[in-house]
Amino acid sequence: MPIPYICIKALGLKKILIIRFSSIGDIVLTTPVIRCLKKQIQDVEIHYLTKKLFVTVLKYNPYIDKLHYIDSHLNEVAADLKNEKFDHIIDLHKNLRTFLLKIRLKKKAYSFLKLNFKKWLLVKFKINRLPKQHIVDRYLETVKHLGVQNDGLGLDYFIPENDQLSLPDLPVKFKDGFIGAVIGGKHNTKLFPVQKWIELIRKMDKPVVLLGGQEDFEAAEKIASGLEDKVWNTCGKFKLSQSASLVKIADQIISNDTGLMHIAAAFKKPIISLWGNTIPEFGMYPYLPHEQMHKVSMIQVHDLKCRPCSKIGYSKCPKDHFDCMNKIEVDQIIEELGI
Repeated sequence: MPIPYICIKALGLKKILIIRFSSIGDIVLTTPVIRCLKKQIQDVEIHYLTKKLFVTVLKYNPYIDKLHYIDSHLNEVAADLKNEKFDHIIDLHKNLRTFLLKIRLKKKAYSFLKLNFKKWLLVKFKINRLPKQHIVDRYLETVKHLGVQNDGLGLDYFIPENDQLSLPDLPVKFKDGFIGAVIGGKHNTKLFPVQKWIELIRKMDKPVVLLGGQEDFEAAEKIASGLEDKVWNTCGKFKLSQSASLVKIADQIISNDTGLMHIAAAFKKPIISLWGNTIPEFGMYPYLPHEQMHKVSMIQVHDLKCRPCSKIGYSKCPKDHFDCMNKIEVDQIIEELGI
């Protein structure tokens, strides 16, 4: 249940800097921290540091007072950040770069627990010592010392008005609703294969919008080929906020483990997430308010000895069989869709 507004006067805080450099999904997963800090601490000023490439993910977030970014080097912003005289730093990235920045800023800082060793144990030896806890809840533990609590409202994603699409804006066959298929992802071992997408879509009785970046266009064209007007390939044709708008108006979303999956969660969409070499137990599955988690289905091949083979992903299957995706049954996805 959402918690009431908390006015924390005693702390006398003025400025807080949140740090998360990348990537789209990881940044979206920090949005409950941004919102809870802003709404639960009186007169606080929230600053956020990220990479320039991901500014659009946060640019329209009303809970951020000032957005800072780097292209590649901390020197681009270090002096300006020092002049801000922050009261607290909330490090939600926790790497060497953020460590060096915190030293330079000389302010009290709090970092989230990354669990890299426990993930390594699971990947290398299949020993699972991971907590049954979503990364969002671990992010929020980083600000508990400020008296901030999880408000239970889930993730945020804000789209500027001029990028909002609606069903009447779409091609005729998609105006009555569609399924969004997020086909992209940063690593190939997280991608549902093209032939499996084709097999799946042929069995569906609703039109499908393919979602992804420019790098996914060629794969999307292969999927769309031969499926007549049932598929609309939007990969690389829209900027991120417009693709997010398509996610928002979709009836349901089928997605690889990637950024648009988390944006779909921010819009509280019914989501079928497809898991390849990574696993939900790493704590980065779709995060919805507890009472809406029934909208999320996580489809994966269980009992594969080689899985997970990485906490992130590879360009190709290390075993050359890619069973973690190839053995996912299309009929199981159809059943979850309920169409």
